[in-house]
Amino acid sequence: MFDALYISATGMQAQQLNVDTIANNLANVNTTGFKKGKVAFADLMVQQTLAQPAADEFGLLADRRLGAGVGISSVAKLFDMGDLKRTDSAWDVAIEGEGFIEVSMPDGSSAFTRGGTFKVNKDGVLATQGGFPLKANIAVPDTAQNMQIDKDGRVRVQVAGQANPVEVGQLDLVRFTAAGALQAQGDGLYRATVDSGEAIAGKASEDGMGSLAQGFLEGSNVKLSEEMVSLMIAQRVYEANVKVMQASDEMLGMINGLRK
Repeated sequence: MFDALYISATGMQAQQLNVDTIANNLANVNTTGFKKGKVAFADLMVQQTLAQPAADEFGLLADRRLGAGVGISSVAKLFDMGDLKRTDSAWDVAIEGEGFIEVSMPDGSSAFTRGGTFKVNKDGVLATQGGFPLKANIAVPDTAQNMQIDKDGRVRVQVAGQANPVEVGQLDLVRFTAAGALQAQGDGLYRATVDSGEAIAGKASEDGMGSLAQGFLEGSNVKLSEEMVSLMIAQRVYEANVKVMQASDEMLGMINGLRK
């Protein structure tokens, strides 16, 4: 009965984190490029216990294996593609398919984004809205009047006084063997981890890489109906664990109330 109290407590803690994850998904249902989180559960270490020698007299097993409850094995990001929303802005870029755009961080490391609204930072290079330059280091001239990003990543600008667009850089993509293990940094940025593996570079629209879609933004991949169903299930499972804890407490109360 004491084990049942602790086991039900692990169930309640696990479902609380599940509800927190669902709440974060629902809060970001309209966030551009947001990828929903999913909690993965795992049973805790199985304990092997030996019953008292007199247990056989009552027909009980002398050797029992008991579970210790439930734990969280991971909270992973699901990189299913969200719906593309047309904006017709030259600064909005989405990735149609697999891939990430590499971004240079102030500490010299790399982060990765699924696209978004870009801008020219104070150094004159293409950057995220947060001001972090793209790893491709694409310089946009001050005299540029228009920017065009092709599906294969070629970046061209129309410069005053020239009839044809000028190519200013190449925007390549990267991918990961286990993208779900990337660590979210906020602002649509992710960092590589040991579990995600190293970034694998490639050209857009080639070798399974996605293509770039200028004038589009990728919406959140959160499905409102799915999250509401998951929330109801989590609530019921939490309630069931509370019932187990209450039942164990009542049984212990009965034992304490025994009289010789």
